[in-house]
Amino acid sequence: MSAAASRRAPKTSAPRSAMRENVESLAWAVVLMLIVRIFAIQAFRIPSESMLQTLQVGDFLFISKYEYGAKIPFTHIRLPGIRQPRTGDIIVFQFPMDPSIDFIKRCIATGGQTVEIRHRQVFVDGKPLDEPYVQHIEPTELPAATSPRDNLAPFTVPPGQLFMMGDNRENSEDGRFWGFVPMDYVKGRALFLYFSTAAQNWYTMPFHIRWNRLFRPIH
Repeated sequence: MSAAASRRAPKTSAPRSAMRENVESLAWAVVLMLIVRIFAIQAFRIPSESMLQTLQVGDFLFISKYEYGAKIPFTHIRLPGIRQPRTGDIIVFQFPMDPSIDFIKRCIATGGQTVEIRHRQVFVDGKPLDEPYVQHIEPTELPAATSPRDNLAPFTVPPGQLFMMGDNRENSEDGRFWGFVPMDYVKGRALFLYFSTAAQNWYTMPFHIRWNRLFRPIH
C-alpha cells in the first residue's frame, strides 16, 4: 500500500464509525422507549364523551402502568405494583367484550365490595358515593325494569374484578350494561393531560388547542 493510500484510509473508517455510533444510539433509544411504554407510562387519547366533563374528546393523556403493576407482554403475568385500584381511580382497560378496544372509565368498586344504584345515586357497601364529577344530561329517570342505567339491584363485585362507570352517566356504555373488568385487562391509571384539541382530528388545522387543559392532573 502506498503512503498516499495509507493516509486516506482513516478518512473512510471514521464516517463508518460515526454512523455505527449513531445507529447504536438510535437502537438504544428505541429500546428504552419501548421499555418505558410497556412497563411505565403510555399515552392515550380520549375518543368519546363518556367521561365528560372530567375528560373531553380530544384530550391526550398519560397513564401509569407501574402503579398497579405492568403486565409482561404476551402473558397474564403482572409485575408487583405500588398499590391496588380503588374507588375513584380513572383507569384505562381492555373492553371485556372486545379486548382489542381500550376503554377509560372511573372505578366505582373493587372485588368484594357491594354496589347498588337507586334513583341515579350510587351506593358502595351501603353508603352513598360522593361523586361531584358526575354529569347528568337526561331529565327522565329509567326504572330498573326498563334499563340498568339509573337503578340497579345490589350486587357484589367478584374477587379480582372491577366495576367501572363513566362520569357522563346517561351517555356511557359501562359496567351497568356489560358487567365487570378483570384485573388482567387493566392497563393503568390516568395521570395527567399533556395535550388537548377541539379539532375533529389531531391533524386538522387549525388545532384549536385547549391551552387551559394542558398538563392538568386527572382526578
